Amino acid sequence: MKITRIFAHRVELPLHETTYRWSGGKSVTVFDSTIVGVETDQGLTGYGEVCPLGPFYLPAYAEGVRAGLRELGPHLLGIDPCQLALLNQRMDAALKGHPYVKSGIDIACWDLLGQASGLPVCTLLGGRFGESVRLYRAISQEDPDIMARKVAAYRAEGYTRFQLKVGGDPDVDVARIRAVRGILQPTDRLVADANTGWTQHEAVRVVRAVRDLDVYIEQPCLSYEECLAVRRATDHPFVLDETVESLDVLLRARGDSAMDVVNLKISKLGGLTKTRQARDLCVSMGIAMTLEDSWGGDITTAAIAHLAHSTPEAFRFTSTDFNSYVTVSTAEGAPRRVNGFMSAATTPGLGIRPRPEVLGPRVVEVA
Repeated sequence: MKITRIFAHRVELPLHETTYRWSGGKSVTVFDSTIVGVETDQGLTGYGEVCPLGPFYLPAYAEGVRAGLRELGPHLLGIDPCQLALLNQRMDAALKGHPYVKSGIDIACWDLLGQASGLPVCTLLGGRFGESVRLYRAISQEDPDIMARKVAAYRAEGYTRFQLKVGGDPDVDVARIRAVRGILQPTDRLVADANTGWTQHEAVRVVRAVRDLDVYIEQPCLSYEECLAVRRATDHPFVLDETVESLDVLLRARGDSAMDVVNLKISKLGGLTKTRQARDLCVSMGIAMTLEDSWGGDITTAAIAHLAHSTPEAFRFTSTDFNSYVTVSTAEGAPRRVNGFMSAATTPGLGIRPRPEVLGPRVVEVA
């Protein structure tokens, strides 16, 4: 099998809640997603998706995905998409950095490998652990009482994991954490995710002010060193996210005992192939993971589900169903939330069928 064409569609994904807010006053109302297709000489087409959380979150932006595909695509024509290590080596040789550009191609090639072999992607990634994947719900940054009401509503829908967007005024953030923790059950998990929004002294103030509460602290500061200092000032379970962008940082963090949980985002690491490497390393080191991506719709959610389902349950802290946040469905067969859980498809590949009427015209085509 050989790659004969790489193409992409641009799809806007509005939010059910209209606006998503997090640290530093950042917000998004409509997500700009790129659906990537990889065609082959055997008539099979695989799909991936890349949806950055705006250009002000990570070093990634939506138009950069499309520009990168035009640059990278010609170097991949004629390659066997099922030889994923070879494919990734070729991508890295042709385009230095920009892992988010490569992610959609890599996911699409896993979809192709599954279709060609007749197996679900989760089977190819290691097997299907358990019957379903537990989900978290991200709670957009608002007044403490509004956030608490939203958590209560989502809890009634079956969620038991909540990622509270903090990283603003420390005093308000303490109120947010206390308000939400106060309405949860002891078995529920609460993560206070600052998304790098606090300075070191602010983060230390917050963790000391909520030392009596059962709460995880996630990525309080911008740099790894600041986060490590906060980690050493608290006995709360600690999560790293934005600073973990490679295996080197993951190994350093393990050596420093810098975290209890790590967030692995597929597009940040460059696709399922490299995220699987990080996942397997975490399993071998005994580190639990949130398995997710920056954002996306049905195809991203399907990729997350297969990655999570192929991860041993003891190391699977949580995942997310981004397609339940948005108002547009881009593919049939994607995972759907049931009482706070989702399951990866059992059909070959990702198990999704894109909706042509939603995808619209191609905005990138390399052949």
